[in-house]
Amino acid sequence: MDTVLDRIVAAHREAAAADTRDLGDLKELALAAPPARKFRKGLGHYGITVIAEIKRRSPSKGDLAPDLDPAVLAKAYEAAGASAISVLTDREFFGGSADDLIAARAAVSIPVLRKDFTVDERDICDARIMGADAVLLIVAALTDDELKRFHLLAQELGMASLVEVHDEAEVARAVVVHADLMGVNQRDLRTFEVDRARAVRVARSIPRGVVKVAESGIGTAADLVRLRDAGYAAALVGEHLVTAPDPGEALRQLRGVA
Repeated sequence: MDTVLDRIVAAHREAAAADTRDLGDLKELALAAPPARKFRKGLGHYGITVIAEIKRRSPSKGDLAPDLDPAVLAKAYEAAGASAISVLTDREFFGGSADDLIAARAAVSIPVLRKDFTVDERDICDARIMGADAVLLIVAALTDDELKRFHLLAQELGMASLVEVHDEAEVARAVVVHADLMGVNQRDLRTFEVDRARAVRVARSIPRGVVKVAESGIGTAADLVRLRDAGYAAALVGEHLVTAPDPGEALRQLRGVA
């Protein structure tokens, strides 16, 4: 039986297979883009920082904030102390777009992650061309060869790679490609259920020196303290913020500075 992740990845692979753009041309455009902002640099300052997400909808919850203004929201996040912005650019399943990322990045001075399902080298080039400073590589969605090639290409283009894992076996695969930035997603992308103990448990298998980011199921200042104590430099938070009446205030409360 197909899972949610299977359906999303299959849709992206189908689109990639139909993409006839020349990879060499895209790579030249990506290399000619203005330099990327340093994504890892601001993570973990003063204990644990927040990567605040711009997210219109999700496959499990439906519409979250379909009418959000990405520039306004990005500015609110930056003013509230976010260390970086994450932008969902998947249109079919999350209601996002490249335009959301472009508008958000133009509005702030902090780095921006393209949050999407990377399945092809063109996806990485597109991310740099649209202004992304980092890309997401989901270990569960990639072969070992793809993970290695995509990680190297992102480095070549001057971007960081947030290598997303869900368990100890995926951590081991990420270690092989020398991932220095790992995100532990507490949401199982096959079922979309959240296990709030996952990040602390999986952190024990991540090597020293790797910058750790916790993802999903984070909604209180106490959550951040628990993750900080487990060695996390940052937490990526989306749904809790975009569904709040005042996302900026929600971020300040989460950071314990409201």
